[in-house]
Amino acid sequence: MRSKASHIISASEVHQWSLNWLLQAKLLKDHGWLCTATVVWNVVLRAAARSISICAACRDLADDPSDQAIRDALADGLPKTLTVLERRLNNALLCDIPRQLMRASWELAIDWHLTPYYGEPQKSRNELYYGPPRQGTKKFHAYASACIVTRGYRYTVALTYVRRHESTVTALKRLLARIREIKLKIKRVLLDRAFFNVSVVTFLKAEKLPFLMPVMFRGRKPKKIRKKSLH
Repeated sequence: MRSKASHIISASEVHQWSLNWLLQAKLLKDHGWLCTATVVWNVVLRAAARSISICAACRDLADDPSDQAIRDALADGLPKTLTVLERRLNNALLCDIPRQLMRASWELAIDWHLTPYYGEPQKSRNELYYGPPRQGTKKFHAYASACIVTRGYRYTVALTYVRRHESTVTALKRLLARIREIKLKIKRVLLDRAFFNVSVVTFLKAEKLPFLMPVMFRGRKPKKIRKKSLH
């Protein structure tokens, strides 16, 4: 969440809040006395913040375990399936949401996120989403998120991982199912331009959900008509 009262948030504050949230979510157990959950998440957050590898993050932190030990801790400690991981993350998102937010109706902002990926899938090609080239790759880790914004604070209330062949409608259905599961009232849905297609519009109309989204114009611009000269 972001505060409207304070526009300056230090990197250390973001890191500490993220670490506390991950520990609270209990996504990872201690992997021995050296690879505790706190140590592992510190390395992962450092790597994510600086867009570097786990190996590079471990080299920056002299007293931390090796990169292989961190990978082993993640492989052994994290949920084995994306479905279980997604459920635990969604449950954790509700930890810091004020209860009064559940009593009113809200505008729900839904975003489509693509993170470029240059490696190979760990287990299956379904882990990756394939799309138009961006930043030198056609492979992405994709997910969709839903959030509400009120009084300068932004609360992410649901997210879902997008598999290889899944459409925007499929991801949207899962997000809305999650919103209804937690009994959050929706006043209007605000979607980003990735959701601009006939299937999404048809689905939202069938659900009788008011919505707003950017319209993408395609094709050539009309040519300017020259005025005929009298001479």
